[in-house]
Amino acid sequence: MKVWLKVIAVLLLVYVHTAGLLMDVPRLNILNETVRALYFHVPMWFGMVLLYLMSVYYAIRYLKNPTPEFDVKSVAYAHVGTAFGILGMITGMLWANYTWGSPWHGDPKQNGAAIALLVYLAYFVLRGSLDNEEQRARLSGVYNIFAFAAMIPLIFIIPRLTSSMHPGSGGNPGFNAYDLDSRMRLVFYPAVIAWFLIGLWIVSLRVRIKKLEEKIIERE
Repeated sequence: MKVWLKVIAVLLLVYVHTAGLLMDVPRLNILNETVRALYFHVPMWFGMVLLYLMSVYYAIRYLKNPTPEFDVKSVAYAHVGTAFGILGMITGMLWANYTWGSPWHGDPKQNGAAIALLVYLAYFVLRGSLDNEEQRARLSGVYNIFAFAAMIPLIFIIPRLTSSMHPGSGGNPGFNAYDLDSRMRLVFYPAVIAWFLIGLWIVSLRVRIKKLEEKIIERE
């Protein structure tokens, strides 16, 4: 990852944390100050989806051209994407505890997100159960495509077709049309960019560590 991208990521993250906690936010019924969680909860999910998309991209590249580097990158993106998903789930539960009265309300959006994460956790179980590197990369690559295809309806489609309290689902207006005013946009959009860049940075570190481990094994 380029140094200037790292600098931008750090600067944006500092700005998001500072502005997100100090800038004024709309005084909305029930939400009140908890709306600040939008700057952290939603960007985590955006980052997760984008990182999973990159993971699928490299999985497809591996299936077309079995190069170990593609598999390494695919796994790294999946790892970081899952971490972002778990953080998104935790921040969402904290937010729900203050606005819905309990951290887990059985909302279709929550259930869909949990199932999607379990599908991806099964991806890592699959990889861990196979010893042959080529077979592991090939089968997990195919599963990766299936997991991403399953995630889209679980998170973005099914909750919209059912009754849900989550914004943007089940007839509830999304933040973009409901209360994401110009002040919040000044923080929200940089937050999405910042967290995604942080995700890319972590992925690049994981890939470098994997390459160093392989070099050490070769020398031994």
